[in-house]
Amino acid sequence: MAENRKSPKLRTVNKSVSAFPLNEFPKDFPFHLGKELVYLLASKEKPELEGSEWENIFANCIGADWKPSNVGLDDVVMGNTAWGAKTIKSTKPANQEKVRLISGRNSPVYSYGERIDTNADPSLIGKLVLDIWNERVSAIREKFKHLRTVVLIKSNDLTEVVVFEFDTILYDHELFNWKWNKNNNLTGFDKKSGEHRFTWQPHGSQFTIIEEVPEKRLIIRIKQPKKLDKEQVLETLGFDKSWVMAVTN
Repeated sequence: MAENRKSPKLRTVNKSVSAFPLNEFPKDFPFHLGKELVYLLASKEKPELEGSEWENIFANCIGADWKPSNVGLDDVVMGNTAWGAKTIKSTKPANQEKVRLISGRNSPVYSYGERIDTNADPSLIGKLVLDIWNERVSAIREKFKHLRTVVLIKSNDLTEVVVFEFDTILYDHELFNWKWNKNNNLTGFDKKSGEHRFTWQPHGSQFTIIEEVPEKRLIIRIKQPKKLDKEQVLETLGFDKSWVMAVTN
């Protein structure tokens, strides 16, 4: 009698769980970020928070690793989740509805050897620009199941900020219309909604993506701290002349 063999039942293990649900930052994240902002304002001459510093602060606030990359899509890493980090200024961050995010330099001339000017077919150039973006995103997604962009909208004095994130995605070029504008930049529009989504500048190859600010976002307001007194800080450190060595050649 032939043995009746059945396939064994296997437990399904979900390995795709992200670091945390989209825009549901860890409980202590607002406090940690607020503390960083207070220290920054107290210790800096000017209220500035840009690029790599924001990446580092965000990583520290969520307990992730800061790993700056040339691509700029996976500068912060936690398990199977990676983030690119962006900052923009706004006079009223809490009221901001859309943001324009500089998202790299996509050069069809470098990548494909294509000639670029306003006589070129805008649809063709738009496709090539998105292809470059999609190739970068695909390469990162091979390493990380979840890929996001975290945005900091900041007031000029950094006393009010908005933080939100969105999934970093691939774009189907067939969903967009492209045309050259009066400034000789290439602009991409969503065919369904008519919304302006992309701008690409032939000079410098700068690629900008326009994103809507979601309703589910984090708004943080802080009290303006007093500036740290330089002489008091040096005294606390125990600074004296022996800390400085001058060499004249």
